Amino acid sequence: MNAAIVVFWKEVIENLRDRRTVTNALLVGPLLGPLLFTALISLSITRELERGEKPIEVSIVGAEHAPNLVAFLKQNGVRPKPPVEDAETRVRLQDEDMVLRVPANYGQAWSAGKTAQVELLYDSSQRDSATPVERLRGLLQAYSSQNGAMRLMARGLSPAVASPLVVATRDQSTPQSRSGLLFAMLPYFLILSAFMGGMYLAIDTTAGERERQSLEPLFVNPVGRSRILAGKLAATFAFAMASLTLSLIAFGYAGRFIPTERIGMVLDFGPQFAAIALLVMLPLVLLATCLQTLIAAFAKSYREAQTYLSLLMLIPMLPSAMLAVLPLKAQTWMFSVPLLSQHLIVTRLVRAEAVTTQQLALCLGSGIAIAALAAFATAQVYRSEKLAISG
Repeated sequence: MNAAIVVFWKEVIENLRDRRTVTNALLVGPLLGPLLFTALISLSITRELERGEKPIEVSIVGAEHAPNLVAFLKQNGVRPKPPVEDAETRVRLQDEDMVLRVPANYGQAWSAGKTAQVELLYDSSQRDSATPVERLRGLLQAYSSQNGAMRLMARGLSPAVASPLVVATRDQSTPQSRSGLLFAMLPYFLILSAFMGGMYLAIDTTAGERERQSLEPLFVNPVGRSRILAGKLAATFAFAMASLTLSLIAFGYAGRFIPTERIGMVLDFGPQFAAIALLVMLPLVLLATCLQTLIAAFAKSYREAQTYLSLLMLIPMLPSAMLAVLPLKAQTWMFSVPLLSQHLIVTRLVRAEAVTTQQLALCLGSGIAIAALAAFATAQVYRSEKLAISG
């Protein structure tokens, strides 16, 4: 039997017996992310929908100065609360989400046909108040437009006089493309699961064996080190791909419990999505496998390698962070950049947009080429006699 295959099965079987490796690579990595992500998204959607449907409760200071306005608000789902003292402080301390204040001269200005002013006090840094504030602002604007039209009609003028321009907005997004906003972090979770899936095996097969002093006897065998390395890389790659596959399955299953239809979105994490995602992630998993093994080869102990590879785990965050701060339109050359290309293609899949053959070719070609360079660098390190020496 080929020596690389022997090493491959040795590493796979040994690490399947290790609870720590199995738990972190095949349970925590691929399952914890989807479960937490789904729970948070579902909770956020449900909470926002509830806040958008339940009556608006607002403290109205000076309600007696605008009885018609207060009556209009009541008819449209607003529950006035008793007035509060020092409204600014109470809003700032988040004791009140918002306060509507009607000045004493409101009635006089209204009766004179002038512009009457009310004050809506809120804290824009308080996220929970955003939905009710916008709803109340919309009601106040509707009341203003309604009475403005009545004033024009009373003077024999058409309400259209006050609106010389009307903007008709037509949203061209689809239910699938809108889901891309909600699942913008999905590529990061997939990449992270692949990195975590292979990390512990990469550490154990190199730094772990070096610490246990079992690497030197392995190198003494009349087998080329390139074959030994190939077997170890194959085992690490297999664990990483297994973790990624489980993560995709978990997202596909958990996505059914997200009430996206209630917000006009559609998710499709079916077999076609999973197949293309696995294909575009393959060169990245190869690259991650080689880099993790390479970095672990410089560590003299399991803990030291774990520290180094924990820093490597920050790299998958770069595309997500960059696109969050600088949302860029995808250019052709971007599909040749590892990490970024996977992020862009997975995002297009979530939005149900077509991925061209050129984009796939750039992603796969550049990824495999860079992974080959990383594999070559790892092979050079494996040829060193110092690798088998611990301490």
